[in-house]
Amino acid sequence: HSHQHTHGEHRDMRYKEVRKVTLIGSVVALLLGVAKITGGYAAHSQALIADGIHSLSDLATDVIVLYAAKHSHREADAEHPYGHGRIETLATVVLGVALIGVAIGIGLDAIDRLFNEERLLQPTMLALYIALVSVFAKEFIYHYSMRIARKFRSEMLKANAWHSRTDAISSVIVVVGVIGSMAGLNYLDAIAAVGVAVMIAKIGWDLVFQSLRELIDTGLDPERVELIRNKINEVHGVKALHVLRTRRMGGDALVDVHIQVEPNLSVSEGHHISESVRDGVMSGVDEVSDV
Repeated sequence: HSHQHTHGEHRDMRYKEVRKVTLIGSVVALLLGVAKITGGYAAHSQALIADGIHSLSDLATDVIVLYAAKHSHREADAEHPYGHGRIETLATVVLGVALIGVAIGIGLDAIDRLFNEERLLQPTMLALYIALVSVFAKEFIYHYSMRIARKFRSEMLKANAWHSRTDAISSVIVVVGVIGSMAGLNYLDAIAAVGVAVMIAKIGWDLVFQSLRELIDTGLDPERVELIRNKINEVHGVKALHVLRTRRMGGDALVDVHIQVEPNLSVSEGHHISESVRDGVMSGVDEVSDV
């Protein structure tokens, strides 16, 4: 019983920390997004406008992370005996598809400008300053998120941290594009916009791909499965193990296993061995939350 209690407390703390880092990230994303889009119009940089949309897509993933962190940690109920972890997964698919759509729009517009030279924009210094601020702010959010993600083994927060870093990278692309355009290569800003669009599309694709894998119950990595297998074999009384199945649910992993014991044991002795297996795997393999 005490184990359940500490698990609940840990989950609470995890939710609070994930929420805090994500809220800070989303405020930064919102401010940068608005600054880049208005700044992009004012400073005539299409790449900066695209980068602003990138920041807003970062805000959208933050909102999903917040929503999912809240709902996927709701306790299991009668209708959802395995908890609500998949809400998070489905929400991520929806977001991924939306991002791919946005990226296509930005890309087509920038390519159109490349073919019609009179539509090319001439960026000013303002665009450069905003992009530089963005690089530093986003890189900071990346490191901060990553630290919390590692501490709580949150795959979702890790992915979100990478999203912040890609925003920093896309701002670097903007810096290059703006400097190039100011130096007289007036098409560089539009090319930078295409580069940012490709990055947004890649984020969308990754989100969709990972989540679909989870929805069709892809197992854990072979080395994690091997670790689980070894933990089970270490338990005194386990003769052999038959079936070993693993899958993910949000940040947790679930394991099903059949073990064989000596045929002449009593039922309670056999049960005691299975309890030892359960404890051994849950304490020995971090992400496993049930066996």
